[in-house]
Amino acid sequence: MFKTKDGLYYWQLDLKTFWTKSTTRVKTYFWEFIVFWLHLVGHLPSHCLRRFFYRVAGIKIGKGSTIHMGLKLYYPKNIQIGRDSLIGEDCVLDGRDKLVIGNHVDIASQVMIYNSEHDINDPHFSPISAPVKIEDYVFIGPRVIILPGVNIGRGAIVAAGAVVTKDVPPFTIVGGVPARTIGQRQLKNPHYTIGRAAWFR
Repeated sequence: MFKTKDGLYYWQLDLKTFWTKSTTRVKTYFWEFIVFWLHLVGHLPSHCLRRFFYRVAGIKIGKGSTIHMGLKLYYPKNIQIGRDSLIGEDCVLDGRDKLVIGNHVDIASQVMIYNSEHDINDPHFSPISAPVKIEDYVFIGPRVIILPGVNIGRGAIVAAGAVVTKDVPPFTIVGGVPARTIGQRQLKNPHYTIGRAAWFR
């Protein structure tokens, strides 16, 4: 930015910088529109229709998995959901980095999974991201928040309202803010299925 003699400011950009900024802005507008469209899709009263549109937008969804109404998404192309998993009402799935949800995972209502946040110590408050992985047979209770970089091991249980800031070992039960170990799951060899989706949820 430069200041002229009359006190006005103007920008001087070379062609490469102009092109980079312009294409970034167009991509941002495009994905904001897609996210808005998917928020509307989240209110369609048919899990089959919602699943169809989510797949069109780039989410990889395994056979038999269900996403209930009210889902909020960020950048769907990085989101992968395995087979026979369930995402409850009004959840948030963040795809700004890789988000992998395994098979037979049960995620309750209003769970928020984030893989991008701001660096509070950076002078520019820049975003940072890290992938999140939820392995098979995990149960995540209502209103849980999972933060960037977390891996939740196979068969683990996250109690309602917990804030998960670090990895959860397999078959461990965690709860609290921040989440800490509160027990161990006795079932060590799960082989159940989540079951049929409710048509109008």
